[in-house]
Amino acid sequence: MGSVFLPHLRTGWHVDQAILSEDDRLVIVRFGREEEKDCMIIDEVLFQISEKIKNFAVIYLCNIDRVPDFNTMYELDNPGEPFTIMFFYRNKHMMCDFGTGNNNKLNFMISDKQELIDIIETIYRGAKKGKGLVISPTDYSTVRKLR
Repeated sequence: MGSVFLPHLRTGWHVDQAILSEDDRLVIVRFGREEEKDCMIIDEVLFQISEKIKNFAVIYLCNIDRVPDFNTMYELDNPGEPFTIMFFYRNKHMMCDFGTGNNNKLNFMISDKQELIDIIETIYRGAKKGKGLVISPTDYSTVRKLR
């Protein structure tokens, strides 16, 4: 179970510190409720890729019930959205155009590990070049949301 092995951010302060602490790696924060099925699935995928991306990205988990500090600011507590993945680089929120109309976050299932690694690499490369918005390697405008 991926959520057991990935580091959990237990307070708003911990979230801020995680985002502030990295100078050279992309900070990935999965917001959600690990007891929800889709959240468990994405946590497992994140855990499976964490070792492969560790040189340029670090992954954290944050339960939005225990740490509600960012729910309003990042619109995290939406019905039908079991998880939200956000990306930060040098304390800056990185946006990615997935073709879904929401550039602020990844909130749909990607079960293919290489596909998720490709997205993370794309965001990291854009961040290193100083871009605040990158284009996803795949257009997800036709991807149907699960449930």
